[in-house]
Amino acid sequence: MQSKSGYDITPLAQPAVDRLAKKLTREEARVILGSGTEASFCGTLLDKYKDGTYACRLCGLPLFSSSAKFDSGTGWPSFFQPFDAAHVREVQDTSGEMVRTEINCARCSAHLGHVFDDGPRPTGHRYCLNSASLEFFEEGQEQPAVASGTETAYFAAGCFWGVEDQLQKVPGVLDAVSGYQGGRTENPTYEAVCDGKTGHAETVRVTFDPSRINYPQLLEWFFNRYGAPPTNGARSDTESQYRSAVFAANDPQLAQAKAFLAKRFEDREIATQVTKGGPFYEAEEHHQNYHSKHGRH
Repeated sequence: MQSKSGYDITPLAQPAVDRLAKKLTREEARVILGSGTEASFCGTLLDKYKDGTYACRLCGLPLFSSSAKFDSGTGWPSFFQPFDAAHVREVQDTSGEMVRTEINCARCSAHLGHVFDDGPRPTGHRYCLNSASLEFFEEGQEQPAVASGTETAYFAAGCFWGVEDQLQKVPGVLDAVSGYQGGRTENPTYEAVCDGKTGHAETVRVTFDPSRINYPQLLEWFFNRYGAPPTNGARSDTESQYRSAVFAANDPQLAQAKAFLAKRFEDREIATQVTKGGPFYEAEEHHQNYHSKHGRH
């Protein structure tokens, strides 16, 4: 999902947001995650009028340009239009005594402030921002990188709790979600998968940035981490929920996976299943981010 200005605005899953939030100060977290408001005339970006771009403090998405900034006299940084309309999401805010329009980052849902219809021409809008929600990049300074889009991959290697936990730590991986894949049953439950009648394997769906890590590199990480079970002359168990598998998301991935295996293992027969992936079904919420929730690392 890409904006007209060329940035990836695919909404981040909660585990990815949680990882980004670790860098926030207590005040930034209060504003960004708790929909707080900083005191007027106290924000560090209120009087900054150098040329540059104001990006989301949490995920780095460009939100406003200095060319749209104006002095509203309200005590908060104000802009008459966003950097790209698709980068800002508007939601109704009924938390106070009046109904207002809250603005959030379209990618990570960070709370930014509110928008009002009392701004200058040409839009007539006043986007009223918290400095704590923004990071300023002066013109000439390295800007947030233009995203090249994201890709998806699927891996199975036993219990998905550990696989998901390890994949989340790989540089370039944006998100990892536990689920079920490779079987016949639609919308399976964990109990049904454990019964062994669905044919599904416990699988992790990986969303990654190909400009930082490509699919062959992910394959290399996977086999370096989990190896490839030998068949030992026996037929691999393609029904086991704990089987080793690479479920290709498309034909190019399948071709890359087969080429990788041919080079890595030559003529050795391995039990890892390599096939085109069927439908992926997300596991129940209590299985997601399990190690992080229960303190297992």
